Amino acid sequence: MEAGTVTVLFLEDEPTIREVLAEYMKMSGYLVTETARGDEAIALLQENSYHIAVLDVMVPGVDGFEVLQHIRDHCPETATIMLTALDDEKTQIKAFNLYADDYVIKPVSPIILLKRMETILRRTLYMERKLQAQKSGEENADMEQKQDGDTQRRSGNAHGEPGALATAAGERTVTVEGGTSADQAGCLTGLHLEEEAYSVYYGNERLPLTLSEYLLFQTLYHHPERVYTREQLILQIFNEEYIGSDRIIDAHVKNLRKKLPVNCIKTVIGVGYQFDADRL
Repeated sequence: MEAGTVTVLFLEDEPTIREVLAEYMKMSGYLVTETARGDEAIALLQENSYHIAVLDVMVPGVDGFEVLQHIRDHCPETATIMLTALDDEKTQIKAFNLYADDYVIKPVSPIILLKRMETILRRTLYMERKLQAQKSGEENADMEQKQDGDTQRRSGNAHGEPGALATAAGERTVTVEGGTSADQAGCLTGLHLEEEAYSVYYGNERLPLTLSEYLLFQTLYHHPERVYTREQLILQIFNEEYIGSDRIIDAHVKNLRKKLPVNCIKTVIGVGYQFDADRL
């Protein structure tokens, strides 16, 4: 995705800072929507979708944390950077507990801010492309399965047999070792994935997962027989360019468990994590 198609919501009430940083973003090719008020930012989020939001904390209307909470609850696909003069540890922890992707303390070099945005967007857009490629592969597999089923039905009819191995058009099953299926178990208990929407539902309720949390859950969910190490999950969720501690996976698992109706992510001590369909 080119920079010119990336949308940015920029919440900043100081006119000079907003003007300078927004100009740098625009010169880098981003499509920037500016606002000085938190309530206006929420209204914009209700009407539009953004790839990334850069949020000041102390702004009129509602503060940047309320805007961040709104994003986590209603726009989890939007990446977030908190941009504020508040440098105390308590405030930073609050931001990360609300699933901010980054926390930048003012004053900040415009170039450094752009680099931080670029790093986050590279990761999130990479994951979107990965999901789209996976979806395309699954659609091709479903088409091949349907064609095989049609062939088997025709073959069975030609011999006066019902074609018992044929499956209904559009039916999709996932079989794993031991004869269990996380997909089937999930559907029975109301927990299921909508992969086109990058979403997990419990019944009719969409769980407020971030993109990273969704990809983590998707990876474990589709392979309940496998134990993943943290390094393997990083490669699945991020990419080979990720630099940082593998303990970021622990943080994502902790946040994911809080949002799931049942704790079906099992810790395998000394190894990593596994989806536990028996807990559903």
